Amino acid sequence: MSLLRRFVQVDVFTAQPLKGNALAVVVDGGGLSDAEMAAFARWTNLSETTFLLEPTDPAADYRVRIFTPGGELPFAGHPTLGSAHAWLASGGDPKKPGEVMQQCEIGLVRIKRQGARLAFAAPPLRRSGPVEPELREQALRALGLQEAEMLDLVWVDNGPQWMAARLASAEAVLALKPDFIAMKGLKLGVVGAYPAGQELQFEVRGFVPGLGVPEDPVTGSLNAGLALWLMQAGHAPEAYLAGQGKALGRDGRVHVWRDAEATWIGGDVASLIHGQVRL
Repeated sequence: MSLLRRFVQVDVFTAQPLKGNALAVVVDGGGLSDAEMAAFARWTNLSETTFLLEPTDPAADYRVRIFTPGGELPFAGHPTLGSAHAWLASGGDPKKPGEVMQQCEIGLVRIKRQGARLAFAAPPLRRSGPVEPELREQALRALGLQEAEMLDLVWVDNGPQWMAARLASAEAVLALKPDFIAMKGLKLGVVGAYPAGQELQFEVRGFVPGLGVPEDPVTGSLNAGLALWLMQAGHAPEAYLAGQGKALGRDGRVHVWRDAEATWIGGDVASLIHGQVRL
């Protein structure tokens, strides 16, 4: 039997509505089957839809399941911040003041509250290092690049199997016109630096055609993997601001910094829709 369930839609990585990455959140997700969750995610046709559930880990405040139109993800960044925002706005009371502990398929993810802004601790990379030669050739074809134009191509896999290409500039990143057919099977992020003195240090783009998201507007998991790699490799300072979404008419802002506890991926969340959905 269908039930009316609390539902919200938020815009993540922006304080200005319609400039970030939209997220649908079913606050009362208990009792839904995998097939029902997947069907609703296909129907919303957003890059991700989440379902909030009672945690099974006693350390967690809530559990989340994350679906794209093409399947379920073990972890994703903008759904982490958006789900935490929705849980708090719906009356969630964290066990520990000042932070929220999320349970998802990769385990526990810590979320820090800094006023209205939320930030999650970047999970460790499951796979790192250079990408295999045959995948590098495929990535070059998919991005329409010559070998010399791709400075690096490395794994930054923290669950969603991201690989990351570094280009010479933000301008080069924005100029890309990807071939999504040639990209089949890849989850490919691209990053390039802005000239010194700009508000943004990097421009990021994320491509996931296999999950029904040819280009994601703003991608927390990718930015988390990029942060760990860029800082470790000496390509980024310990605090920076990245932009994503400009190629899609968005203006996402990803706040990144490292302290003694973790590398943090932060962003604002704007609420757009509150209501009920019959599922």
